[in-house]
Formats: sequence, structure tokens, C-alpha cells
Amino acid sequence: MLLALLGMQLLLSLSGLYSVILKPQMPSGQMTDLLYTEKDLVTSLKDYIRAEEDKLEQVKKWAEKLDVLSATATQDPEGFLGHPVNAFKLMKRLNTEWGELESLVLKDMSDGFISNLTIQRQYFPNDDDQTGAAKALMRLQDTYRLDTHTISSGELPGTNKDVAMSPMTVEDCFELGKIAYSDADYYHTELWMEQALKQLDGGEESTVDMVTILDYLSYSIYQQGELERALDYTKRLLKLDSAHQRANGNLKYFEYQLAKQNKVEAEESQKEKEKREREKREASDKKGRPADYLPERRKYEQLCRGEGIKMTPRRQSRMFCRYSDNNHHPLYVLGPVKQEDEWDRPRIIRYHDILSNSEIEKVKELAKPRLRRATISNPITGVLETAHYRISKSAWLTAYEDPVVDKINQRIEDITGLNVKTAEELQVANYGVGGQYEPHFDFGRKDEPDAFKELGTGNRIATWLIYMSDVPSGGATVFTDVGAAVWPKKGSAVFWYNLFASGEGDYSTRHAACPVLVGNKWVSNKWMHERGQEFRRRCTLNESE
Repeated sequence: MLLALLGMQLLLSLSGLYSVILKPQMPSGQMTDLLYTEKDLVTSLKDYIRAEEDKLEQVKKWAEKLDVLSATATQDPEGFLGHPVNAFKLMKRLNTEWGELESLVLKDMSDGFISNLTIQRQYFPNDDDQTGAAKALMRLQDTYRLDTHTISSGELPGTNKDVAMSPMTVEDCFELGKIAYSDADYYHTELWMEQALKQLDGGEESTVDMVTILDYLSYSIYQQGELERALDYTKRLLKLDSAHQRANGNLKYFEYQLAKQNKVEAEESQKEKEKREREKREASDKKGRPADYLPERRKYEQLCRGEGIKMTPRRQSRMFCRYSDNNHHPLYVLGPVKQEDEWDRPRIIRYHDILSNSEIEKVKELAKPRLRRATISNPITGVLETAHYRISKSAWLTAYEDPVVDKINQRIEDITGLNVKTAEELQVANYGVGGQYEPHFDFGRKDEPDAFKELGTGNRIATWLIYMSDVPSGGATVFTDVGAAVWPKKGSAVFWYNLFASGEGDYSTRHAACPVLVGNKWVSNKWMHERGQEFRRRCTLNESE
């Protein structure tokens, strides 16, 4: 009984650990640390198990020895105790040895493990992290049009077959459905509760009972206006639990509403019936995610899936790959950089082999200790703050802290011809699974007069973006206004002007970082400002040049 209680204590201590899911904005370095933390806990857990097994082995040997002794002794108790040694040993056992056995049984072998777990728990993700990870999965599901089975089985596009992956359980699917339900997101509630139900129907064992899943499922379907399906699931629930109070109430209400609806339909004219059927079809077509704050959501996600606008052959014929020495720059005359046109309007250029692997690793090494949730500039106050539509971790690196950073800054100036002394520091960002940055402009618009006032260097004239990792799936940089998509390629950089030469903002540069479906995306970027460019990029009177 005592050992059973100890086991129960251990299970309760571990319950929080098993449900941990890393939040999407957590950088890969911190995720790796957590992975090794869990490995350390597993080692500690094995030590605890071995200690318990050793203890039980001692108790078992003691019991077996006494079992044989007692069986012999009780055959002739008086004869057995007539021997003075047997009498002495019986007294000794009862007075001393049974007390030692009691101490052994009462000894808590879990102290070391619990102590280690308590120390490590401070580094564990919290409820918000788990909710963030769940919402990231749903975001990926929508963006890349993945069905729940694909996600649950782990068979995502771009997944390395050699990487171990455990499929989602009924409990995992149910948890996703509950998180969606708590946000009144009945669309995703239905999808994930149905997946949980399918896995239960398929014979998977679970601590979540079917009645609970059906309860959530029927209500989420009702909230989306499908009375008949909601009624069917409610009836199925009541077959399993006829006394379910809420389901019995819902049954009566759904039947009443359905009868009322049928009565109205029966009294309608043929024209009204046709109109109602048309409205039903339109409602069915629109069923899905609720509309949100981003008007270009559909186009943004199409581009992330690689469904962008295809250039006409004539436009495509004007796109080239070339070697560039930036107007005979001394550093690049003998060793020009490889330049590729990614898009024509706005002109987006990719430069290949800009950073070496050793430089990338050095930049990541410098950035990792200071990675923090990425911020955006408030258009009203100009103050930096976090935003739900930018999910990544970032750090800023100054030129004086390491020669590599200084070299990168100088390289950007040499290749672009722009002055980087008035540019912002090199920003390093890490997008984990689900990490994204929704459509935005890099430059300050006319309704944001104080966007970069504190810097005193004018508006952001251009953006230089370096890809420091390959991304197996997802993670493209897309330009929603023109339909361009640029895919990450390790060591390369893309460059574009945010402002026309006149100083007016180029609204066609609105862009986004698509969610990372599989892998980790590391980037670094440099934002060049207007000041210092007066003689490097001369102003024109034409606003669109």
C-alpha cells in the first residue's frame, strides 16, 4: 500500500511534465536546452526506479527467507522454540530486524528525483506556452491546408523520415479542441474533437471518455448552425449516458428548433425555398475559420503555400542571374557576388553565398543568450512592444562587440552601396515551428510621423535580409501586394528598397514571414535609413521612382 502511494506521488509529480509543449516563439537554442533538461530528468527517474527496485529486492529476499523459516517453525512450534538459538533469533527478529525492515519500507527513495524535478521545473514552459503551441498547430493547419489526421499522424510535408516522431494521442487532440473552445473557436473545436473521436472509434485507449468528446462536439456543431448534425451527436451521447443532464436538455431544444425550422420550410413558397437553399449553400461554403483582423489573410496564406502569381513569359525573360562587382568596387572586381533577380516590381534581389557557415554559427552564438520576444514599433507612440502577429525571438548585435558583426555590416555597405553608419543594428531572429510575422511594412507611413523619430535618421530606406538556415517546409518571405514569394536559402540574402528615390513609401513592399511548418528559421536583417544616403541614392521628383 505504501509503495502504491509512493508511485501515485511520482505520477502526480510527473503529470505536468508529460503535458509540456514548447511555444512556437521559443528559439531552437532554448528548445534544445529543454530537450537536455528532459533527458536529465529521465536519467534521474531511472535512478529512482533502480533504487525502488533494490529496496523491493531486499524486502523480497527477507520475505522469502522468513517464509521458509516460518513454514518449518510452525510445523513443530514447541520443538522449534525448544532450541535456545531459535528462541534468541525470534526475539532478535521481532525486536530489531522487523524494525529495520519497517525503516526500509518507509524510506522514501524518490527524494533525489523530486529534488531534481523541483529545481528543473523553473525552466519548464507554462500554460501560456502550451496554449501558444496549440494555436501554432492550428495556424499551421489553416495556412498549409492540413487535415487533422495529417497533423495527428505527424506526416507533415518536409518531415525528415529519420527523425523520431510520436503521433498525437486522443488526449492531445482533445486538448487542442478544448483550447479552441475556450476562444469560442467552434470551427477548430469541431475539427479536433472529431479527430479525437475517430481515434477512439479506431480502438485507441484513452483517459478521455467518449461522452465528454461528444458533448463538446455536438455543441460546437450547433454553434455553427448545423442543427441536424448536432442532434445526431447528442443522440449518440445519450446512448452512452442516458442520464446526461445537459445532453437531455439539448436534445429537447434541438428537436424543438428543428421542428420549428421544418415547419417554416413547409409553409414557404417555391421561390422562398429556392432562396433558402441558396442561402444554405452559401453558408456551407463560408463555413470555416471566423473572419479576423487581416483583410489579406487568404492571399497571404496562398502565397505561403506556393500558390503565388506566375509571371508572364515576357516579364520572366527580363529576370537574370549575374555576377556583380557593385560598380567596380575594389573588393568585388576579382571576386564578384552572385546576384539573382527574384522579382521586378518592386525589385527584389537575392545575393548568394553572403555568409559562410562559420560566420552564421558565430552570429547565432552571439544572439542566443539574449534572444527575446520580437517587438514592433507602435505606430502611435513609437514605443517598441510585442504583438500577436509577430511570433519570433530576436536579438540586436552591435558592430563593436565582435569582428564578425563588423565585417557583415561592412559587407552590406560594400554590396548595396548604402551607408550603414545610420542603419539600425543587426537584428537576429529565430522563428520556431509556427513562428511567423504577418503582412507589414518596414517603413513608416504618413500616418506614423514619429515611427523612427527617436533614431533621428529618417525613414527605413531599404531592407537587407539574410537567411541563416534552410527551412524544410514553410517559412517563405511573401509580398502580398504583388504576389511574390522568396524561399529561405542558407547563406543568401535578399535586398529591396522600401522607399522610392523620391522618399515616398513603396506600398508594394508589404511583406510577411510565413509560419514555419517544419524546422527552424534563422534570419538576420539590417534596416538602412535615409540619413547618409543623400549622395549614394539621389532623390528624384517623381514619386514612383
